[in-house]
Amino acid sequence: MEPMRGAAARGIRFALTVLVAGSVAGALIGCSAAAPPEPAAPTATDGGPAPAPAPAVGEPVDLATGLAAPWSVAFLADGTPLVSERDTGRILELSETGEAREVGVIAGIRTDSEAGLLGLAVDEGDRLYVYSTGAAGNRIQRFVLRGDPGGLALGSPETILDGIPAASFHDGGRLAFGPDGMLYATTGDAGDRPASQDLGSLAGKILRMTPGGDVPADNPFDGSLVYSYGHRNVQGIAWADEGTMFASEFGQDTWDELNVIEPGGNYGWPDVEGTGGGDGFIDPVQQWNPDEASPSGMARVGDTLYLANLRGQVLRAVPVADPTQHEDLFAGEYGRLRDAVAAPDGSLWVLTNNTDGRGSPRDGDDRVLRIEVDG
Repeated sequence: MEPMRGAAARGIRFALTVLVAGSVAGALIGCSAAAPPEPAAPTATDGGPAPAPAPAVGEPVDLATGLAAPWSVAFLADGTPLVSERDTGRILELSETGEAREVGVIAGIRTDSEAGLLGLAVDEGDRLYVYSTGAAGNRIQRFVLRGDPGGLALGSPETILDGIPAASFHDGGRLAFGPDGMLYATTGDAGDRPASQDLGSLAGKILRMTPGGDVPADNPFDGSLVYSYGHRNVQGIAWADEGTMFASEFGQDTWDELNVIEPGGNYGWPDVEGTGGGDGFIDPVQQWNPDEASPSGMARVGDTLYLANLRGQVLRAVPVADPTQHEDLFAGEYGRLRDAVAAPDGSLWVLTNNTDGRGSPRDGDDRVLRIEVDG
C-alpha cells in the first residue's frame, strides 16, 4: 500500500494541530537558528495534550543478555532474529533460548562514537540489508545468507548505495521495508546542517529505493532517492495499517520530534527545530525536550507506536489514532533504549544500549527484552 499522500496527510496534520492549539494557544513554538530557546514543551499540567491511556503491556522478559551495544534487530521469514552490534561489527543470530551466535563480521567499518554497524532489514527473499559506516562514508550493503538457522553465514557483500555523508555523530542508520515493498533508509546531517536542505545531498534525509538501490519511478523528486528532507537525525520509522508513515527524530537542544512523513516534505532542519516553521515546512505532530526522550528506534504494534528512548530511558507509547498523545513506560528501569521492533509473534522487542560508553551498565547488559502487547 502506498504511504498516505497530499491532502489526506495534510488533513490529519491539520486536525492534530487544531486539537493541540485549542489548549496550548501558541505554546508549541519551535526555535530557529536565530531565535532564543523557547520554554519547555507543554505537559498535561500546563495545558498540553493529556497523557494517552497506557496500553496493556506485560513485564519485559530477558531474551538475550551480554550483548555489546546492540543497534538493530531484523527477522528472517522463519522468525530467526538477527542483531547488529555497533562497535564490534558483528551480526548475531539468536537461538530460541537466547544464545547469541556470530553469523559474520561486517568488514571495513569505522567505529567512532555514533558511527559503526547500524541498521538491518530483511527482504522477502531473506537477503540481509546492512547500514554501516565505512572509510568513504555510510553505505548500504546486501548479503545472501548461507546455511540454516544455528549455522548461518554471510555471503559476499553487494553495495547497493554508498557515499552517504558520515561523521562521528548524526549518521541516521535505520533501514526498513515499507508496505509498498520499497527500502527506506534514514540519514543524519553528519554535522553539516545546511546539507539537510540540499536536495543534492543524501544527508539529513529519508531515502526510498528499490531493493536493488535504484530510484523508484514514483519518488517525489525525479531521479532522486530523496523521499523527505530537512531532518537532523531520524532513527525511527514505522507505518500504520493504511500506509501513514511516522518518523522519530533527535532534536538539538530544544525539541525531539514525531513526524507524519509526506513524500517530498520538508521538515525544517536546520531552519527550524520543532513546530512553528511556517510556510514550506511541515510541523511535527508531537515534540519533547531531548532530556525527556532522545528517540531512536520505533515500531508499530497493534494500534500503538512504541519509541525507544536513550536519554529519557523510557519506552514511549503513542496511539496511532491520536499521535499528539503519549504515555511513558518503564521509566529508568532498563536504562537507555536503542530499538523497538515488532516481532513475528505480535510481541514487542526492545534493545537496551548501556554499554556504548554513554550509559550505566546493569548486570547482564546489554540485553534484548520481549514485551507482550495487547492493543
